[in-house]
Amino acid sequence: MRIAITGVGHWHAAMHLDAVRAAGADVSGVWDPDPAINASFASRHDAPTAATMEALLAAKPDLVVVMGHPADVPDMARAVLAAGLPMVLEKPAAPDTTRLAAIAPPPGHFIAVPLANRCSPVWAEMARLEAAGRLGRLAHAHFRIINGPPERYRVDGVPWLLDPAIGGGGALRNLGLHAIDAALMLFGGAEPALLGAAVRNTAHGEAVDDYAVALLSVPGGPIVTVETGYSFASMRPGGDYEWRIAASGATLIDRGATCDAATLDDGARYAVPPVPGGTRYRAFMAETLACLREGRPPPVGFADYLRAMRLADRIYAAGAGS
Repeated sequence: MRIAITGVGHWHAAMHLDAVRAAGADVSGVWDPDPAINASFASRHDAPTAATMEALLAAKPDLVVVMGHPADVPDMARAVLAAGLPMVLEKPAAPDTTRLAAIAPPPGHFIAVPLANRCSPVWAEMARLEAAGRLGRLAHAHFRIINGPPERYRVDGVPWLLDPAIGGGGALRNLGLHAIDAALMLFGGAEPALLGAAVRNTAHGEAVDDYAVALLSVPGGPIVTVETGYSFASMRPGGDYEWRIAASGATLIDRGATCDAATLDDGARYAVPPVPGGTRYRAFMAETLACLREGRPPPVGFADYLRAMRLADRIYAAGAGS
């Protein structure tokens, strides 16, 4: 398959390129609105470049990865939709939920959104235990994703992410969508009640939030904590990550480099093969391309992204001034 990548000034561009190549696909071209960034990225990664977005799309790639500055992404996404091409839409795709909703694809159009922690091994293990009748009733979960200080984004050349008017918020809008998406997966189609929230920007003095926490539930369902921040004391990848799911018959804990489970019926504690955080974009791309080849919907779609954004809006509103 031939994959085009736009907006390569985005800090995830190299991860997408790596994921495309790891999946055995070819990069048909890369492009960025900034010619210097475009040329530099293409040179550093030995990738073919396109002079314009129109030229990139005219080559009719099988899939277009769209990312970049939120002021540019909506128009890029609409151009891909108009060309009738499948898309991976990286976040943040728009400064706010209203402008994201305006990108909405026509029914049946393939848009995958890289909420790559869907590739956490806890989901497959939970499904396996549930199918065997061993999971039991969900009780509670905690989804925590905390990375290093916000200065990391200036180092990555995307200081605009620290402007709430451009990025739409801070750690909650950026990292927190992964945790929010995980919570929504547990709740199925039910809209959760927001039991409490706090949003702060006290650690680093930035305009955007550097820590947020929310407590969510549905009637008769699990209580879920979503926790996110820029408060890990290191600029190295990884940070403080944990996906923890507790049910009456099993507990599952994914810490990125390791994943463990305990089951009540046999008293066992065992390791689940991990999917390290650094490889999850590879896993996401491989699944996305498989879905595209087989005519299946994407593993994470536009509606999932929009639903997570709307819940983030609610958390920001509830946590304001906390």
